[in-house]
Formats: sequence, structure tokens, C-alpha cells
Amino acid sequence: MSLDEDLRNLSKIPVFATLENDARRLIAFTGESRALRPGDVLFHKGDLADAGFVVQSGSLTLTHDEKAGGVPIEVVVPHTLVGEIALISEIERPVTAYATEPTTVLKISRTLFHRVLREHPISAARLKAFLEKRLHDFAREMAESPFLAADGAKAQR
Repeated sequence: MSLDEDLRNLSKIPVFATLENDARRLIAFTGESRALRPGDVLFHKGDLADAGFVVQSGSLTLTHDEKAGGVPIEVVVPHTLVGEIALISEIERPVTAYATEPTTVLKISRTLFHRVLREHPISAARLKAFLEKRLHDFAREMAESPFLAADGAKAQR
């Protein structure tokens, strides 16, 4: 894939769309491209996550099993970010991800992502605002959910 294609594809992903072009360019240029064959495991459930991955071509299957071939919970297609939280914080992988066909991913390490945010403070501010909005929206949705209501009357509607 060319650098221009990588930049266009990164801009299709909400987290990266918030970043300035130069910040995306650094990610595209410095990220590590990996080719996977069908059945190759990208990461296992329980692994300590140190990176996010952008599916560039092919697809990944996510499963709660600790090995490839488990019951799929989601199929991830190109221009999708897997492991978003790992870009910001240490976390254990909640799922196993494996290739279901020849697949290429761009590995974006947490170290690289933090470097991008340090070197591009406008991008960091935009990302902060984007994440704040997502958290507020999520909190509002949870507050409005009849399944998570604090009082029994609301929960029985």
C-alpha cells in the first residue's frame, strides 16, 4: 500500500480522523505492516496489549476463545481499528484475533501513538475532545438504559 492510501484509510477511522494530517502521516510511515495467513493469530485473549491494529486488507475474526477457530463474535474488515484502548493504556486483550483470509494489518504501538500526541498537541487536544464526547454519550446511554436503572420501577418498564 502507498503512503497516500494509508493516509486516506487512516482518515476513515474516527480516532485517527481527529488527528492532523502530519500526525496521521507519522503513524502511517512509522507503523509496522504485518501480513497474516488464514488461521494466523494476531493476539490471544489475556495477552497484555501494547498496540492497536488497523486492518488494511482481508479480515480478522474475534473470538472469546483463547485460540483461533473459536466461535466468532465479530468479523473485522478493512479500515477498522482493533485494540483502540491499547493505544492509550495497558490492558489485557479481551478476545483472540485471527486472520480468516490473507490479511494485512498496520501495528501502531502505544509508544508511537503517545509520541504522535506529544509531537502534535493540536491532535492531542482534538482526540481528547473526541474521547470526552464518546464517554459522555456512553454515560448518557447507560443512564437511559432500562436494564441498568438504579430503581426497580424504571427497570420494569
